[in-house]
Formats: sequence, structure tokens, C-alpha cells
Amino acid sequence: MLSLLSITNFALIEELRVEFDRGLNLLTGETGSGKSIIVDALGVLIGGRSNSDMIKAGESKSTIEGLFFFDPSPDLDEVLSRAGIEREGPELIVRREISTEGRNKTFINNQLATQGLLRELRPFLVDIHGQGDQQTLFDPVTHGNLLDAHAELESQREKVALLYKRWDVIKRDLEEVRREESERFQLLDLLKFQTAELERAGLEAGEEERLEEERRRLTNIEKLSTLCSEAFALSYEADDSAMARVGQAARRIEELAQYESSFKSYAESLDSARAVLEDLAYSLREFSGSLELSPSRLAEVEDRLAELSRLKRKYGGTIPAALEHLAGSQERLAQIERSDERERRLAAELEAARGEYFEAATELHQYRVRAAKKFEREVEKSLGEVAMENARFRINIELRGEASSDADYFTSRGIDHIEFFFSANPGEPVKPLAKVASGGEASRLMLVLKTVANATAFPRTIVFDEVDSGIGGRVSEAVGAKLKRLSDSNQVLCVTHQAQIARFADSHLLVRKEATRGRTEVSVENLDRKSRVEEIARMLTGADITEVARKHAREMLKTG
Repeated sequence: MLSLLSITNFALIEELRVEFDRGLNLLTGETGSGKSIIVDALGVLIGGRSNSDMIKAGESKSTIEGLFFFDPSPDLDEVLSRAGIEREGPELIVRREISTEGRNKTFINNQLATQGLLRELRPFLVDIHGQGDQQTLFDPVTHGNLLDAHAELESQREKVALLYKRWDVIKRDLEEVRREESERFQLLDLLKFQTAELERAGLEAGEEERLEEERRRLTNIEKLSTLCSEAFALSYEADDSAMARVGQAARRIEELAQYESSFKSYAESLDSARAVLEDLAYSLREFSGSLELSPSRLAEVEDRLAELSRLKRKYGGTIPAALEHLAGSQERLAQIERSDERERRLAAELEAARGEYFEAATELHQYRVRAAKKFEREVEKSLGEVAMENARFRINIELRGEASSDADYFTSRGIDHIEFFFSANPGEPVKPLAKVASGGEASRLMLVLKTVANATAFPRTIVFDEVDSGIGGRVSEAVGAKLKRLSDSNQVLCVTHQAQIARFADSHLLVRKEATRGRTEVSVENLDRKSRVEEIARMLTGADITEVARKHAREMLKTG
């Protein structure tokens, strides 16, 4: 509900704070006192059109701020959360600033917000009817909501909405998979080529190092053979080789150890040295025997190293990087194969979801068709109570999707296009509301629709500005009673000139316009019972209030 409306430098208003209560808030006052200015300011606050002409003369900026209180609302919290705004407690502060320079700003809980966010929040805030602001009344979505509320189709609507959401999620997933399909085909060819190339190459870790060593050996056969021969001679074969000298030394040490035991360990070490020399000699003979000049093998090694070098340049600069690329390509190929399978699975799921949604939406359509006639009768009866006895009201329900394949017409509300048709005068054909209803007539029609439908289905602040236009007496009583009924489950703000309506107020606000110090000021007073008697008496008789009028006003308040 709207708890506080603060207006600064807007039209004739310099500074104004208006407090509202739950239930029915009635704004009264003389013609031109500023009642509609307050409604206009509220319209700007919730995202209505604004321009610099609305700013009070001589000022550069106008500010309008509203303090709203809400019961726990997951839907509202979700909208705020998507915008990065957290709601601490039940309150929500909305502020709009209008500048003469055209730099208009919107704030939600003191955080700068977009007009788009304000449009998303509007359904939770205020619904205004009057002086051309009838977008809600003329919106076919509202028509469907009113019919469903009257028929108590909430559970069926929820079922359709859930099935629609499931169908839509699957559809989006499938579209994404198919959008990637052409890219997948192109990528598939590339991955297959690269995978085959790397698999044919048979890369192994450490292979390049082994080949480089072999190439060094093959290109230095003669030098290696000479080195082997010389090393073999020096270490083992020559008369004065290391083996011969170590043997001589070992024999001397063994003999010495017979006299000095401390040399035994050295003798053992020399034995080990001879074993090492023998092992070395064996390795030299074996390696020398393996040395063979082979131009063909050298060519093979050179070719393989060139191949490895090419693959390194192409796949990451090193053999490990190329092997990693191969593993990644193999995994991506497997993913693409899984994507093909996923596409088939999603297509099957979409077909099933489409059928389930269509079945539920068709069932909802049938409920609506059955409920429409009753709603029409009750609306026409209620219209007769508010001076619209000759009005005719019809509901057109067009089944847009006649087969489960007509997915273009799927919505979270079903597959119906629901529109209200209306005629206020006998002999005139019924036409869409937007073409035939306006002003006070439209406001009374919306009042009737909401009270007949199910007022508890629309828990937000509802504003009526012209609901009493062209009526009086008994009809005003009926309008007041309907406003009171609507206010049992909604906060209602209503501008009225009719005492018969004002008597129903839970909170009666008197709007005055006064000239002070050469400036025009607008003020609002929350009337107590005594002041209400005076105001209702004025509304009955005009400026010259009589005691008879006061008595009549007191009697009206007793039954209000």
C-alpha cells in the first residue's frame, strides 16, 4: 500500500506530504483545488509521462517520492533482485526527479534505477483510472486476468504457466543447440582432420630427445668409432692400459695388506676399479660394434624430426602441447557426438512438453468459455447499479492455437486472446473497450469489473479520478458501496465530488488551494469526524452551509 506521497515543485504544489491509510482514501475539495494534480504526480511517480512543463514555475527540478509497504512478495523480490536491489523489511521507496534540463532520474530504495525497472514494478504499485489513464482497462491481458479471477482459475493458470515455462526452457535449449549446429559441422571437420593427423603421427613423450641423440650419433660415426678404439686401448687393451696398471697396483697393495691390515680396504677398492674397467671395456666393444654408417636411417631420423617440428609449430610449440591438443580434440569430438544425441533428446522432450501444455491450455480455454457468460451477466447487472442500465458487456474469447503445433500462440496465460467488448447505449453494437469507453464511464466500468471479478486477486493501490463523473444521488451511493467493497482487500484512492461517495471513506482527505504571499499553495488535511461533517455538508449544499446540511451529513456518516 501507499503510505506516504511527498511532492515538491510539481505544477502548483511547492511542497506537500500526504499520508494514506489502508482501505478507502477519499480526496475531496473544491473544483480546481489540486486533487487531480496529486493523482497526476502519482502517475509520474510510477512511470507516467513527464516533462519540464510539470515543474513549478521558477524552479529547476521537481521531486516526487512514494513510500510503499508490502506483505512478503517473492515476485516483487525477484524483480528487485534482478536489478541488484535488496528490500530490507516491508517498505519500498520510489522517487522520481524531473529536471528542466531533461535529465530525469528514477530511484528505488535510493538506488538509481531505469524506466524499464519502474515499468516492471508498476503492477505491484498503483493502478490508476481516470482522465485518460486507462491503459490497464484497455489491455487484453487485464481482461484475461479479470475473467480468470472471477472464475477462480488460479490453479489452472498456474498449471498452464508452469507447463509453458517448461516448454519454453526446452525450446530455448533446443534452439541454442541448433544454432550451434552449423558451427559444429565446421568444427567437426577440423577436429576430425587434426585428430587423424596427430593419431597417425603416433607422438610419444621423450621421442624427440631420443631422435636428436640418434641423429648426433649417426652424423658422427667415424669420430665415435675412433673414440671407442682409443678409449678401449687406454682402458683395457694396451700393455700399459689402465687395467694393466690397476692390476699391478692391486697386487702390490694385497701384498702390503698382509703386513698392514689397514690397506685391505684399498685392495678391495682396486678390485672394484678393475670390475668397472672391465664393464667399461665391454660397453665400448658393444657400442663400437653397433656403429654403422647408415644414410637411410639418418634420412629417416631427419624426416621424423622435421615432422615433429611441423606438428610442434602447428599445435602449441612442444610435443606435450601437441599431445594435449590431441586429447582435447578427442574430447570435443565426443562432446559433439553427445550434442547430436542431446538434440534428438531435446526434440523429443519438446514434443512431449508441447502436448502437455496444449492439453492444459485447451482445458483452461474451456473453463473460460463456460465462465464468460456468468461474468457477462453479473457485470451487466452491476453496471445497471451505477447509471449504466443500457450498457451491454461481452467477452470475446478467441482460441489462437487450434493444434499443439501452433506454438506461435503459446503464452504463460494460455492460447486464448481475451478481449472485453462494450456498448453504453441501446442500439449501438458492442466494440472493444478502447474504442467506446472513456473518462468517468471507463472508471466506473473498471470499478464494476474489479468488484465483480474478485477484488482479492489484485492486491495493490487502485486510484479512481473520474468515477463519479455525470452521476449523483442513488447511483453515487452504489458507486460508493462498490468502492468500499473493493477497499476491503485493496487500498483505494478516489477523487470525488459526491457526498454520497465521500461518506464511505476510511480516510477523508480535504485538498485546498490558497493564495499566500502572492503564491498559490496546495495543502491536504486529514479530516476528523467534525471536519468531515463540515466538508460533506459543503459538498451537499455548496459554500453556504446550513444546519440542515450538517444534520444530513451527520446522518450520512452514521450509515457510511
